[in-house]
This record gives sequence, structure tokens and C-alpha cells, in this order.
Amino acid sequence: MREVAVVGVGMTRFGKHKETGIKQLVRDAVDEALNDAGMDIKKVQAAYVGNAAAGIMTGQHMIRGQVTLAPLGAIDIPIYNIENACASSSTAFNLAWQAVATGVHDCVLIVGFEKLYDENKRKSFEALESGLDVLDHMAYFQQIERALGSTETIFKEGGANRSRFLDVYAFLAKRFMERYDLTQEHLAMLSVKAHDNGALNPKAQYQARVTIEQVLNSGEISYPLTRMMCAPVGDGGSAAILCSPAVAAQYTSKPVWACSSIVASGRVESDLDNTITRRTSKKLYEMSGIGPEDIDLVELHDTTSSAEIMYLVEMGFCTGEDAAKLIEEGYFALDGALPSNPSGGLTTKGHPVAATGVAQIYEIVTQLRNRAGKRQVSNAKVGMTHNGGGIIGVEPAAMALHLFKR
Repeated sequence: MREVAVVGVGMTRFGKHKETGIKQLVRDAVDEALNDAGMDIKKVQAAYVGNAAAGIMTGQHMIRGQVTLAPLGAIDIPIYNIENACASSSTAFNLAWQAVATGVHDCVLIVGFEKLYDENKRKSFEALESGLDVLDHMAYFQQIERALGSTETIFKEGGANRSRFLDVYAFLAKRFMERYDLTQEHLAMLSVKAHDNGALNPKAQYQARVTIEQVLNSGEISYPLTRMMCAPVGDGGSAAILCSPAVAAQYTSKPVWACSSIVASGRVESDLDNTITRRTSKKLYEMSGIGPEDIDLVELHDTTSSAEIMYLVEMGFCTGEDAAKLIEEGYFALDGALPSNPSGGLTTKGHPVAATGVAQIYEIVTQLRNRAGKRQVSNAKVGMTHNGGGIIGVEPAAMALHLFKR
């Protein structure tokens, strides 16, 4: 297979953009990516468009990619619409990567976008909860509760101020905390770190530093999770351009290489240590020859602060036994040994679902180009993205992982 180069990236600022429609979100992200590459859209041979909730939120089903890209001049080319929950655009990236790596296309565009904010919060949360198995999720939860011998139920009544996904994250967080002696304050430290990074990111939804006390007092969502430990609802767009080495050489002498990409699907699993993140990251390391010890920074799917440390353990960046100490020592801070979510992550940068995967790639590419400004990770050469989507059983229904190097 051929090498695959990233020659352009773009994204909007994530946030509650009440007056901005899906066409404008896509235009802003794609224009930035094209300008970044120094390329005209007519050079693009195919487009892969990730979106999860536009049908529910805006009524636009079926041809979301064509509707949003036609005004930009993307005509006659194949446009693929990809829906895979929060992993939609990172799944689109995987398909685009395969097309370039195998020689099907030499220049492709990947887009992720979501218009998720609505003044009717219940509408937003109903859209998010369509990422569960709507028929059988309760049966799955009960099956796992019985297998674990748990006296606590996973699921609680949903409300207007939170998604029921957070009950699953809270259930897993409590188990992880008990096993490895983490406290709610450790999760608050991760949230503080995320807000520190987000304060340096002009694309982030939240750009203010916070204290541990503010995080702990920000309002309980589902213990041990507080509001500032959870990703907010918002809107956004992201885009990337991939090229073959020969085409990339026409636009840049220093591309970032997308050196490995994998997508996997979850399963109902009562062994909560045998997670999709653990299984899939092992495959990624084996296929790439790059291990966690070789990676300089990671953008991962921290829908909650607890998920961040759980995923770091599952991907082999640290052990559970060391997690509390490493959090306290700032191991995952911008100037730490392994900067995690230098963008601010989902909890601070924001999480417009299908835009998230390519937004993570935007951050890694920006870091590897040494263009991240005040949040720049020193000597960044190899970066990784981790993007999950939906829930099947109690693990992500979809998982997309990518590795990049300069």
C-alpha cells in the first residue's frame, strides 16, 4: 500500500452556533482545509462525509454530503455519506485513507459536521441517545449487571439536562475508581487540565481556566461526574485532505503522514477489562509497528474526565495502579511526559458528535507541524487519535484509531 499524506486541515470553533446552518459549518471547515493545502476543490476526486444527527436535528436525511458540498463546487465526484455515531468522521477518514493507500484515488476530502445544539435540550439528548440499541439496551445493561453481581443498576431515568450515556460512564468510572484508588478529586484534576488546554485553543467551546473546587461544585450529573467533567452539547465542522505522495509533493515538502488507521465495532461484553479500546489499540500497534512508548501525544475520546484516564490505561499509556500518581504529577499535561488532549478534549473543546473525529486529527496534524501556538507540545513527532461512538452493551459501538507522524 502507498503512504498517505495529510496536506490540509480545517475546523470551525466548536460551540452553540444558533444562527449557523449545516451548509455554513461545512463551508467554513472545508474552506480552511483547502486554503491550508493551497488547493482548489476541483482537485478533489472523492469526498467522505461524516454526520450522525442532521436527520433528527434539521430534517436533512440521505444526501447530507451532496447538500453541503455542492455549494462549494464539489460536483460529479463520488460523495460518500457515513454515519457511525460519534465516530462518523473518523470512520470517513478510515475509508478515505484506504482509498488513497490502495490507489483508488490520489486526492480526497473528509468532512465531519454536526448541528446538535437546540434550545429544546431534550431534542439534543434524544438525538444522542439514538446511539444506543433502542430496543435492547436495557436487556444488555441487566445482563451485565447480573454477570458482575452488581447491586447497582447502570441505567437511571434520563432528564432534560443530561444524556443517559452518562449513566454508563458513571457506572464504569465508579468501578475503575474503586479498583485503582482514584477519587473524585483526581477526575477534577483531569478536568482542570482540559480547561487549561482549552484556554489556549481558539477553536475550543470553553476557553476559561477553572479550579478543582469549581469543577467539583459545578453540579452533579451522575456521581462521580459533575457538569465540568462532561462534554457539552454544541455545533461544529471539521475537514481534512489526504493525498498520495506524488500529489502531496505538489503542495508541501513537509506533509504529515497518516501511517495507520483502523475501525472496529463493539460487542456486548461482561468482561469489562476486555474493552474495544484495549482490543483495537493492540491491533493498531501490531499493524503499524508503533507502540504506546513511541507516541508523543494523544487526542482521545474524553466524553467524561473519567473516560480519559480509563482509555489511557486501556491503550497502554500507563497502568491503572499508577493512574492516580500520574494525574497528581501532571504526567498528561502539556509539559508532561505524555500530553493527553492538548486541544482541551471533548470536555472543553466541545463534542459536536460527527465533527469530533476529524477535529482530533486537526489537532494532531497542527501539533506535528509545530503550529499549535501556546499549546504546542515540545518535539512532537508521532501522534494518535482515539474516537469512539455510540454504546453497545456498555462499550462504544464503534471505535476508530489513527496514527500520524512527521
